[in-house]
Amino acid sequence: MAQVASRGLDVFDEIDILRKERNAVILAHYYQESEIQDLADHIGDSLQLAKAARDTDADVIAFCGVHFMAETAKILNPDRIVVLPDLLAGCSLSDSCSAPALRRFKAQHPDHKVISYINCSAAVKAESDIICTSSNAEKVVRSFPPDQPLIFAPDRNLGRWLIKKTGRDMLLWQGVCIVHETFSEKRLVELKVRYPNAKVICHPECEEALLAHADHVGSTSSLLKYATEYPDADTFIVGTEAGILHQMEKARPDRTFLPLPGMDESCACNECPYMKRNTPEKLRDALRDLDPRIELDEELRLRALAPLSKMMALGT
Repeated sequence: MAQVASRGLDVFDEIDILRKERNAVILAHYYQESEIQDLADHIGDSLQLAKAARDTDADVIAFCGVHFMAETAKILNPDRIVVLPDLLAGCSLSDSCSAPALRRFKAQHPDHKVISYINCSAAVKAESDIICTSSNAEKVVRSFPPDQPLIFAPDRNLGRWLIKKTGRDMLLWQGVCIVHETFSEKRLVELKVRYPNAKVICHPECEEALLAHADHVGSTSSLLKYATEYPDADTFIVGTEAGILHQMEKARPDRTFLPLPGMDESCACNECPYMKRNTPEKLRDALRDLDPRIELDEELRLRALAPLSKMMALGT
């Protein structure tokens, strides 16, 4: 194993050497810092990254995202090493729903099937009938017979949006994302007044009042596609984590992308503090040391794999 730290190289050169020596693939979510996005082998939203993890032939998966994403990669790849640069890169939405709490809720509604948003722990996935992402959630909901009662967990805002889209009456777990929860409708209206020709695009994790202003609601990848391909606008107000603006600006430097502010003007409330815990230095160390690793009990992994596999079998 090369001792890259002794060569006087910068951190990006070290990462390139280590990824080759480890036969590693680097996966990064759109919400990562721009420098991590630029060095990743694959960048995407949760669905795109789950597919990349499923299809890789690498020996090591370095997941630059948050904990539930790296867990998903391990669920799909039990024989590969999966590292997360910072184990404290968690998720407020995932934290809002524990497996024991969901189990108790299911027991109160035994005739219901459980759809869980992929932003949840492996233990919660194991309690679910099927998983969805924001990219395929509508298709997953519609895959159930109309008379089948449903529980949707853990994001109440995505669940409400799906109820509107599909007309399905679902029981909603009351979880939220701290980033999308803190966007300010007042600040959005102020931006719309200042930029009257701007298109408003929002992730469905946003509050219902924000979505009412949106010209387009969709997953992170859907927002990216709309903002870069929509023909009749050159300014976009973006209601999701600000990391996505890097890809928008790379694809369309001729356009203006405005991050939707949070309620508190003194903080960067449109940035996920968990996503930002990953740094190039931590990624280099994870590739060098093959640590911190994601490890899962095999019985739990298999139970979590079943609803993930059902999602992927839908061809989404």
